[in-house]
Amino acid sequence: MDIVWQTPANPPHLHDYVFRNGIRFVRPYYFEFIAHVKNRWAGKTIVDLFAEEFKGRPYDYYVNAVKCGRIQVDGEMVSISYVVKPSQKISHFLHRHEPPVMACDVLILQKEPDVLTICKPASVPVHPCGQYRKNTVVGILQAEHGLTPLFPVHRLDRLVSGLLILARNAAKADIFRQQIEAGLVHKQYIAKVVGEFPEDELIVDANIDYNAREGRSTAEVRDSAKGKPASTKFTRISTNGTQSIVLCEPITGRTHQIRVHLKYSGHPIANDMLYISEQTVDRSVKGSSADRSARISDVSLTSDLDEVPNACRENSSEDFSIDPMCTNCPNLAPKGYDGDEEGLWLHCFRYTGPGWTYECPHPDWAKLI
Repeated sequence: MDIVWQTPANPPHLHDYVFRNGIRFVRPYYFEFIAHVKNRWAGKTIVDLFAEEFKGRPYDYYVNAVKCGRIQVDGEMVSISYVVKPSQKISHFLHRHEPPVMACDVLILQKEPDVLTICKPASVPVHPCGQYRKNTVVGILQAEHGLTPLFPVHRLDRLVSGLLILARNAAKADIFRQQIEAGLVHKQYIAKVVGEFPEDELIVDANIDYNAREGRSTAEVRDSAKGKPASTKFTRISTNGTQSIVLCEPITGRTHQIRVHLKYSGHPIANDMLYISEQTVDRSVKGSSADRSARISDVSLTSDLDEVPNACRENSSEDFSIDPMCTNCPNLAPKGYDGDEEGLWLHCFRYTGPGWTYECPHPDWAKLI
């Protein structure tokens, strides 16, 4: 079998995706990861470097990868005892398995000469990061609609759904960036939270301290030396006494700000397993929100700009090459990812700036029964 190695320059295509039981998988592919030796790596053997810094694979894998040339230094094969030097180029050629995401469409809302707005499904990251490359909003739009280049104007966490604005050129992206940095852009989200949220408007001023190692943030008192200043305004839209729908208007933009400030208020997002205690979770919601959190209520809004594929598709052609060295084969997903996750009950529905407003329909879960 002739192996075709991909790099970030290779665009995603429609045939790269496999759909199974409402989940979007990426057909595994061969990929060259490139890194340059950091000063703290220098002096280590090539095998020890990988075993210590990239712990997702066993030690024996890295020994074999070096021996057969799957790991190279400056484009050359080396021995397993080779000691790396600062700034050397290291290539790791591997069989890449991307994590699965929910198979809901990336719905195009508006297509303008300089701007594209979409409704981002929960579970899909915005742009390539970590293990995700093709299973991203940017990758899917390129594969399914040929839209490239795209410049995301703002962030949405992977598990958050809703409005995403993408500039279609760098100049327009820079205009948006300047407006956001100047505080001229107003952001609005809705969330479903635990309990009966206060009727009066609530403003939470609490520093956000993000722990990158744990992947979560904490709220600290305003005058604390920890974290960065953060402020969010909350307004109750409706409640049934058990849960509430809340309008969330972040004044600052910190990591997990809305999620942490809602927890700080005593009303965490009702299915946010990262920030909610098991005692307060209504277990009846577990497993019921994943596909609903990303699905919008107005199903007729399919946009006449582009024909959008069906939301949950099945693909019977799931053949892919099994790599004898791959630690994830013969599975489609990498180890640790079963595709069984929920989307957060947090949805971005409106961004407003100088002379412009973009909106996204509310999701189904925003209706309290």
